[in-house]
Amino acid sequence: MIRRLLLMGLAMVLPAAVSAGDVASPSLLDVGYNHMYNLEFDQAHEAFRAWRRTYPDDQLGPTSEAAAYLFAEFDRLRILQSELFLDDEGFMGRRRLTPDPNVKARFEGALIQAEELANRRLAQMPSDSDALLAKAFDAGLKASYTAMIERKYLTSLGYIKRSRQLAETLLAHDPSRYDVYLAVGVENYLLSLNPAPIRWLLRLYGAETSKEAGIEKLRLTAEHGRYLRPYARVLLAVAALREQRHAQAAELLEGLVHEFPHNHLYAKELERVDLIRGASE
Repeated sequence: MIRRLLLMGLAMVLPAAVSAGDVASPSLLDVGYNHMYNLEFDQAHEAFRAWRRTYPDDQLGPTSEAAAYLFAEFDRLRILQSELFLDDEGFMGRRRLTPDPNVKARFEGALIQAEELANRRLAQMPSDSDALLAKAFDAGLKASYTAMIERKYLTSLGYIKRSRQLAETLLAHDPSRYDVYLAVGVENYLLSLNPAPIRWLLRLYGAETSKEAGIEKLRLTAEHGRYLRPYARVLLAVAALREQRHAQAAELLEGLVHEFPHNHLYAKELERVDLIRGASE
């Protein structure tokens, strides 16, 4: 159970990058996320800070900076490799992590700023899509840090549930915000992998555990999302690997390698999948 919650938490961690070619006029946020998913964290922060200087009242600015801090820390601590998510014993037996206290302080500070801006916007307009989107992302970021770095799994579950609830609130007002379908999709798919008694307990807690609904929501984000579209494709690749659909996983990873050529993790995973495919032929 713990391991599934960990993966779910990481899955909601980031507003993933969009390729500059996917947006007619990419904003500084788009540019920043593109750098972030290419593992170019200094450039990502430069773009996000420039966005914040231009739009100081926009809550997605500090949310994006928090995501960059967290993603860089995941990369430094080698949490991002998907072998962790495919090998339960290897994941639970990983070495103890030593987080950077300065990064944690900046991460938490950015989230506080994002929450203040989002709450201010929601006080004026309770159904504001951007504010709800930022708050859903923020809850996912908190879930990921507490689970993946601090290993406070039950605390993380509370943030995960909150992220999904905010996503559902946003979708009730604006079903075209495809990025937040991922929050619902990840919870459903990954928690559906638990044994039946655990799924029953999770439903009592308020979690959703339908595998079919999870895959459907992930596909919506993978096909139509903006900030989370590439990350939804990563999760679909992980799902395909778990179900031994290596050709589908390879196709998804090939697209990500082409779109984010500086991200060595995608290339490494594609190489690993190709080796598995070659050994099975």
